[in-house]
Amino acid sequence: MSSAPLAERLRPQTAADIGGQTHLLSAGMPLAGVLAGDVPLYSMVLWGPPGCGKTTVARVLAASTKAHWFSLSATTAGLREVRTVIAEAEELRQTDSSSHQRILFVDEIHHFNKTQQDAFLPHLEDGLFVLIGATTENPSFELNRALLSRLTVHLLKPLTVAELESLVRRAASQMQWQLDDEAASILARLADGDARRMFNILEQAAAKGDINFAAIEKAAGTTVRQFDKGGDNFYAQISALHKSVRGSSPDAALYWLCRMLDGGVDPRYIGRRLIRIASEDVGLADPRALSLTLEADAAYRRLGSPEGELALAQATVYLACVPKSDSVYRAFNETRAFIKRDGSRPVPARLSPAPTKLMKDIGHGQGYRHAHNEEGGYAAGEHYLPDDMAARQFYVPLARGLEEKIKIRLEKLQALDKKRGKSQN
Repeated sequence: MSSAPLAERLRPQTAADIGGQTHLLSAGMPLAGVLAGDVPLYSMVLWGPPGCGKTTVARVLAASTKAHWFSLSATTAGLREVRTVIAEAEELRQTDSSSHQRILFVDEIHHFNKTQQDAFLPHLEDGLFVLIGATTENPSFELNRALLSRLTVHLLKPLTVAELESLVRRAASQMQWQLDDEAASILARLADGDARRMFNILEQAAAKGDINFAAIEKAAGTTVRQFDKGGDNFYAQISALHKSVRGSSPDAALYWLCRMLDGGVDPRYIGRRLIRIASEDVGLADPRALSLTLEADAAYRRLGSPEGELALAQATVYLACVPKSDSVYRAFNETRAFIKRDGSRPVPARLSPAPTKLMKDIGHGQGYRHAHNEEGGYAAGEHYLPDDMAARQFYVPLARGLEEKIKIRLEKLQALDKKRGKSQN
């Protein structure tokens, strides 16, 4: 073990030594009963960010139940390795006279394809082993339904700064390294919730002599925030940005924008999302929002990073500050849903074009009222929907921003329609 990374050498052997995850391990929590021997060990998937202790929790569970340990890494193993481990577990079951369970730990289990995942199913059913999978990805997307139905999902949280400080102090003490309060705090914050990263920096800093700010900074290199470009953290942060804009909080919107840029997101993706927000959440309450956001996106594409990122920030703040309306968004969705349920109604003849004599002869364009020729430029009482479809209102403007003026105008036009209808009757 002397050549193993510090994180491996100092891996906790008992639940009491694990930093964090008290929501799973402390008294009365889901895994406490297993550790105490009150609840049989069961198949599960441990889902959480890198360095939060997934492998450690699995090993401590195995040790507490005296289970036989088998392990695979889905990043390197294939179906052949899976079958080999299954055969070894079966041989142990035949030869071992103890009642100890067998644990198959699969790290990064989301890398296994459907066929590889299906290989576990019959052996979970007959009790050959307890399967513990570890993953940084959302199991509901990455594991097939049959396997997921046989596993209990436990979510592990990123370690807090306080938890990381406690771990790094304990590590320094075990290694007999001098570590002051400032260095412990810096290491905990640089780790960004990842204990493995923290131990790596600590080990590199210690190798250079004193563990001080300069040594830590040199060992850490460029701080890389946690931002998985295609995983749950990605969608959580873009959701937070979107909802901050919708909630008219420019400060929170800027925070999430900068967090994502700092984490390495493609700014062009943010530009596309801002364009969507301009239509979905601002809409006609401020039609300028869409054109301003399109211009910000174009500015970024022309300038690139970092200069163009300021244009995205400008658009983000603008969208957060202006009045909001999702009336067009709701009307669009309602109309599409209606059309899916409804039949294919014909276009009224009067609304159809008549570019040829034949089309005029069969009635196309006859009876059409040209709005510009009507009083006020509005053909009151005209029905533009299919003739066999009753009038209905999909778009309902709100009294917000410019849309308030739209609302007033449409109400006046609706009043003219009613007046025309009464006069015709």
